[in-house]
Amino acid sequence: MSELVDVMIENEEDTQKDKYLIFSIGQECYGIDIKYVIEIIGVEPITEVPELPKYIKGVINLRGKIIPVMDVRIKLKKEEKEYDDRTCIIVVEIENIDIGLIIDKVIEVANIDESNISPPPKVNLEKHNSNSYIKGIGKIQNEVRLLIDCNRLLEDDEIEELGNGES
Repeated sequence: MSELVDVMIENEEDTQKDKYLIFSIGQECYGIDIKYVIEIIGVEPITEVPELPKYIKGVINLRGKIIPVMDVRIKLKKEEKEYDDRTCIIVVEIENIDIGLIIDKVIEVANIDESNISPPPKVNLEKHNSNSYIKGIGKIQNEVRLLIDCNRLLEDDEIEELGNGES
């Protein structure tokens, strides 16, 4: 029986391999590995929580589960924008914690083979900290997508702090 479970897990991983959820923030397109994505929802009422970083907008109640939400636009040091009918929350799992990522709009799920992913340019990360979240640059036909490393979106102490609020 456990062999069957192992094969099923392996097959699931194969179907997710090289797949990225592509979304936009302003004019730029980003992608995250589909294996982190739990679901995509519209923007829900957000309850603010005091003393959190500015990019953590608060929490939402998703079918009885409290989920912290991060505005990726602010995290990437982009100008704030009012949410509209295209704004979505991508619920992802980072370090066993569900977190909502607020983005401008979802574009597609795309296959990006490893051979079409280049490392990000090396820059002084102290001055350009938002580049530290980029794990690679994916090429799709004549376009590029900045691929975000979900595990780098939050610092270890932030993950621990958000995890303590889990219910």
